[in-house]
Amino acid sequence: MNNKSLLSTLWIVLVVNFMFCDIFTLMHSEDLENLLKGSIDGVSISQGFLLTFAIFMEIPIAMILISRLLKPKSNRIINIISGVLLAIVQLWSLTVGNVTLHYWFFSIIEITLCISIVVIAWRWKTGAFQGEMSD
Repeated sequence: MNNKSLLSTLWIVLVVNFMFCDIFTLMHSEDLENLLKGSIDGVSISQGFLLTFAIFMEIPIAMILISRLLKPKSNRIINIISGVLLAIVQLWSLTVGNVTLHYWFFSIIEITLCISIVVIAWRWKTGAFQGEMSD
């Protein structure tokens, strides 16, 4: 599998993990009750919060396509930046409030995927990954 396809596939797996973590959170009665009240662990679930959340979730969704379309040099840079940014956000999210076991589980997978994306993109430049430089 070439780097473009591999990166795109990893972004798909990351998006699916994000979605299922959020779905499972809705099944957790305490989180659902707080969500319905409009605040979780002191964080107000406002339109501004939801817009910010939507923007952050659009990054991995867009990366599915971007990873397939961009030329290697810009592809590599954007994958590194996006992977690092989302790993930092996910790490930060583990420090806010009372984190559930399922959230820890998904977060470990999500952070691992982000780091994998960064490593693959980083190695792409040197040709160390699959011995390829252009695609």
